[in-house]
Amino acid sequence: MPSAAARALTRYRRPLRARAALPAALGLCAALCAVLGAASRAHAATGWSVAPAGGGRPSFYAEGPPGTVLQDTVSVTNPGRAPVVVRLSGTGLRTVFAEKAGNGIRVPARTRAEVPFTVTVPNGATPGDRSGAVVARDTRGRTETVPIRLRVGGPALAALTVEHLAVHAERITYELVNRGTTVLVPRLAVRADGVLGRVLDRAPRTLPVHLRPGARLKLTEPWPDRPALDAVDVRLTVTASGGAHDTATASARFIPWPTVTGAAAALLTGAAALLVVGRRRGARSGDPTPEGLAPAGSASGVPASDGPTAGGACDGAVAAEALWPGGAFTEGAVK
Repeated sequence: MPSAAARALTRYRRPLRARAALPAALGLCAALCAVLGAASRAHAATGWSVAPAGGGRPSFYAEGPPGTVLQDTVSVTNPGRAPVVVRLSGTGLRTVFAEKAGNGIRVPARTRAEVPFTVTVPNGATPGDRSGAVVARDTRGRTETVPIRLRVGGPALAALTVEHLAVHAERITYELVNRGTTVLVPRLAVRADGVLGRVLDRAPRTLPVHLRPGARLKLTEPWPDRPALDAVDVRLTVTASGGAHDTATASARFIPWPTVTGAAAALLTGAAALLVVGRRRGARSGDPTPEGLAPAGSASGVPASDGPTAGGACDGAVAAEALWPGGAFTEGAVK
């Protein structure tokens, strides 16, 4: 059993261990505070923001006809303890900032800088909405953007045309062109009339396309069950909201050329065979006289008279003329 002196020594050593660990804990705490302070200072140095001047606007908005130059102001706020350098640029639209903004603007600590800029509506732009953005980037690579909403003014016009309509073996091709100033969602109807009546009739249906102003789109309409032999007139009718409407027609002739060629070859072969057979039969009979004609000196198989009779010479000449139309006869040819 430990003596009283040993127990007293043990009680004395334990506080010494706690006292020895206290400096280590204090050192660790100091290091942690230093790291947190550095992170806080780094965050404060990069905690700038960009927004439309005046506050309360999530984005820039401008409206005007083509050729108009619109002006606004962007604010760069630096709440940190160190200055920042921010470079400004624009995307999607023609955006021009104040002098030196593209090379970088130095914003001191706890300061807000306001930079004016302009947006130009392109000449010839069609009425409608366009979008862009103001882009801000600091030297560390951090980027912030603010959207720009631009509405191009002008009258809204819905117009389209159907062009280059063509009929092929199993399809119909055509092009749609948006000639107006609004986005169009066209509807298509197809009809085809043949020699014996209508061979294709498709009711109007909405096409899965959005045709922007000035856009041209080539489309295909399948026709797998077209007639094999027919002459057809195809008619395409396209409509869209706002009164847009156009129609195009095309003609086509469907002929099964392999079948026609085979039939013609068979007919020619048969005709040639009949001609050869007829010539061979004529050669075997030895009769150079054309079929159906009586030999000279007889009329319709009746022998000619040997002596002169009343009117005999005349009758013989008439008979010969009947057998040989256009023949030349001299006196005494028939006695």
